[in-house]
Amino acid sequence: MAKRSQRIVLKFGSGILSLAQGIGLSRRQIARLAREVGALVRAGHECVIVSSGAVAAGLATLGLSAKPKELAGKQACAAVGQSQLMHAYASAFARQGLAVAQLLLTHNDLDSRTRHHNARNTLAHLLSRGNVVPIINENDSVAVEELNFGDNDRLSAEVAILVEADLLIILTSVDGLQDSAGNIVPLVKDFSAVANLVRSDKGHVSTGGMVTKLQAAQLAVKAGIPVSIASGRRAGLVSAIVAGQRIGTYFPAR
Repeated sequence: MAKRSQRIVLKFGSGILSLAQGIGLSRRQIARLAREVGALVRAGHECVIVSSGAVAAGLATLGLSAKPKELAGKQACAAVGQSQLMHAYASAFARQGLAVAQLLLTHNDLDSRTRHHNARNTLAHLLSRGNVVPIINENDSVAVEELNFGDNDRLSAEVAILVEADLLIILTSVDGLQDSAGNIVPLVKDFSAVANLVRSDKGHVSTGGMVTKLQAAQLAVKAGIPVSIASGRRAGLVSAIVAGQRIGTYFPAR
């Protein structure tokens, strides 16, 4: 672990929270991620989670075998699945002696000066408690941006800027940005140099792919926040990244 206390935003994508084929939540995965975040909190770090997964949870609850194509269907899945997602987090973090707090945000909330200020103050108060992990998701039942485009990637960068984070960790179903030969690119200082490497590959319930992750990283880096993109399927990576190990793809702050 890094000795200095850090404020860390962690983004968990649908691909690392869902079961096979993206239908339903993997309680085992959520429990493991909660253990890793819990270890960070006990070490003195402040953690905020930006989580996808509501649609995957809703698919299972509604008995659907595939993500709906129409917006209303996606929003219905998100509305049903959000409570399932938060229940899974609450149960997992309770075993770590931690409470969770749900915040549903839209980009308009962060664009509004008053709502931006209120959200920042709420998060600061929650983090000051020392035993609460805020969990943020796009308010998918009324907003459409993440359902159509970003899978919370941009939102994670906006939240990192909102709370003045020291680090943004984007955990996904791949090990990081890959070059044309399939090797992981360990360090990116020039976004234009890797733009040609980005593909729009997406999972069964994901909506962003690496394109929106790179865009989110660029947004955070411009605000002075370093970013790591790494696999959320491999145990132990979170603490290693926070300790300063180069895992996945790292984007140093400017």
